[in-house]
Amino acid sequence: MRYQDRNRDSEFKEKVVSIARVTKVVKGGKKMGFRAVVVVGDMKYRVGLGIGKAAEVSAAIRKGVEAAKKAIMEVPIINGSIPHDVHGKFSASNVVLRPAPRGTGVIAGGSVRTILELAGVTNIVAKKIGSANSINVARATLNGLSLLKRLDQVTKERGKEPNVKYVKSE
Repeated sequence: MRYQDRNRDSEFKEKVVSIARVTKVVKGGKKMGFRAVVVVGDMKYRVGLGIGKAAEVSAAIRKGVEAAKKAIMEVPIINGSIPHDVHGKFSASNVVLRPAPRGTGVIAGGSVRTILELAGVTNIVAKKIGSANSINVARATLNGLSLLKRLDQVTKERGKEPNVKYVKSE
């Protein structure tokens, strides 16, 4: 690994969302292993989710981090919040993300909070509805974040400037 690659990787922060002991039934009995769900982000606008499985916890976390770095996505952030309301869905998990004024903080729980903080969102209100499975909630959150549109993108599509809350007009 080159020095430049190591430096680029160090800009990401890692957080483990969950670690579960899993078993695989084989001819000789049960084979124990671990599954780690990891979120990586640069606290600016990039975030990714990865799942790693291995016989040891540390190896599972390492694999999860590698998978998360391959699945990095960019989140449009305006003044520490998202540009508009969005509803993310994955399986039976639903997540509603709403922009919030400066000073509100991250009002969310579990894996939703972890993803939003590592993405660099500082003011947001989120609610998870339906299944509370941490992996599905995390994927629903990323689905919602992927549905966000940038201000210039909406202006180009509609041909006029949209009315956006919580954006300073300077």
